[in-house]
Amino acid sequence: MTAQQPLHEVSATVATDSGMLVLWDPQRFEAVVDYDTWEDELLEDEDIAGHIQAGSLVPLNVGGDGAFGVLVRAGTAAAPAKLTGRETAHQLVASQPYLFVSRGRALVGGIENVSADVSDGVLEHPVPEGNCAVVVHLLDWQAEAGSQDKGGRPVPGALPDFVVLINAAQPGHGTFRTAVNTFEAPNG
Repeated sequence: MTAQQPLHEVSATVATDSGMLVLWDPQRFEAVVDYDTWEDELLEDEDIAGHIQAGSLVPLNVGGDGAFGVLVRAGTAAAPAKLTGRETAHQLVASQPYLFVSRGRALVGGIENVSADVSDGVLEHPVPEGNCAVVVHLLDWQAEAGSQDKGGRPVPGALPDFVVLINAAQPGHGTFRTAVNTFEAPNG
């Protein structure tokens, strides 16, 4: 592995019927075992915001249902996770860093899937333990020539909708983003 290669990278298509994808620490949600316990933890935006502030959940929130391509890349101090040139060329927007307190792994899926269990349609990713800074990038994968088949679906090798970069939080980082909406609204 060269200094330019990331430690870990996984990708998948994940879906939500509840309007939001999230990255979460499964150990923090061991008490979520059914709809009632999920509702107690995550039904309201203020509940979600509390988990964001605690570093146990990061929103990939564009405010809509659907299936989205997500790539999660974790780096090391020697080789921080970065966007590739291809990803940078098609980036629409990036979030400010969110705090993620890792206990060794992260799951990504619809907010309705949050629990300690890995279920179908949930992406699992190893993450070095400790405080991490997570930046979510939204890409315009459709703008890349040859990215779609005749039906408008992504071809193999097409860029994802989201690239999530996870790196160790640096001392003196300052304030992390805590908003439920991942990206700033235009003109604000």
